[in-house]
Amino acid sequence: MGNTSAMGRFTRFKGWTTIILAGAALAAAAFVLEWLEYRLWMRRMGVEVFLVIVAAGFAVIGLWTGMRLTRRTAPAPFVRNDAAIASLGLTAREMEVLEALVTGESNKTLARTLGVSPNTVKTHAARLYSKLEVSGRVQAIEKARTLRLIPAPGDVSQGGMTSHPDGPIRENHPTG
Repeated sequence: MGNTSAMGRFTRFKGWTTIILAGAALAAAAFVLEWLEYRLWMRRMGVEVFLVIVAAGFAVIGLWTGMRLTRRTAPAPFVRNDAAIASLGLTAREMEVLEALVTGESNKTLARTLGVSPNTVKTHAARLYSKLEVSGRVQAIEKARTLRLIPAPGDVSQGGMTSHPDGPIRENHPTG
């Protein structure tokens, strides 16, 4: 048990380790500049060349720090949260409407795509908003993505392909 708490401490400070390493690299760069007697270099090369060399060095350190702090892991495949669907009491048709809402099309266009009337789309959307406890399309889509009901942009599907940024595209969809 002591091992897991010690491991938790190290993972908690992972970002700080990179920042400390970057600070040490900057300190080392300052030391190297002093050691090389940069004043002598400035007399020989001129201030502009010296500034370019210093800026390039700091840019390299900055890029390294940024890449270390923003490193992303490969996304896991999208797996629909069937437990959340069941607990919310969403029907298959409501899930179809939810997936269609992601495209951003009007209710009329969604109705044509789904083969129902616009009023049916409005009814299903209103039930979705109620069940998800939201007040609009954007909130419904955000909450559905948070609950893993629908894939978020960039999610990897079971087949290994990333999802379309605008949501699912169907064969009978006007843009699909």
